[in-house]
Amino acid sequence: MEQLAVGSIVEGKVSGIQKFGAFVSLPDGRSGLVHISEISYTYVNDVKEHLQEGQTVKVKLIGVDENGRVNLSIKKAMDPPPRAEGAVPPRPSRDKGPRPVTFTGQRKQPEPVSFEDKLKRFMASSDSKLSEHHMNERKGSRRGGGGSRRSYD
Repeated sequence: MEQLAVGSIVEGKVSGIQKFGAFVSLPDGRSGLVHISEISYTYVNDVKEHLQEGQTVKVKLIGVDENGRVNLSIKKAMDPPPRAEGAVPPRPSRDKGPRPVTFTGQRKQPEPVSFEDKLKRFMASSDSKLSEHHMNERKGSRRGGGGSRRSYD
């Protein structure tokens, strides 16, 4: 039996289908899970629309967790589909907030911020939010609500 390594691409047989993915028997005797998000490059609502028990599939071993469970991917075992001409590229993430732009159109490099400065900003923000919370709590108690909500099920 060959020993599989992370990154290996092999053929296996679908041995079981669940709502969250499919189990695939591998050539080395083990089986692994192809999570629903790893079945196709398109959205998968129902695993049974894409796979059937007994079907032979090409899978890529993408990981083995600390409990020895094998994680597989069908979509990573194939080339991604070509992008359609005129397709709108995905929007960039806004997690970091807007980036400053100078009048010349070039992006301004953010100034380095020390840990102490970051900590001061966090503490000021935290204190402000905490005092705002306490003010709202006091206002609620004056209204006679007592602060608790009742449910009438």
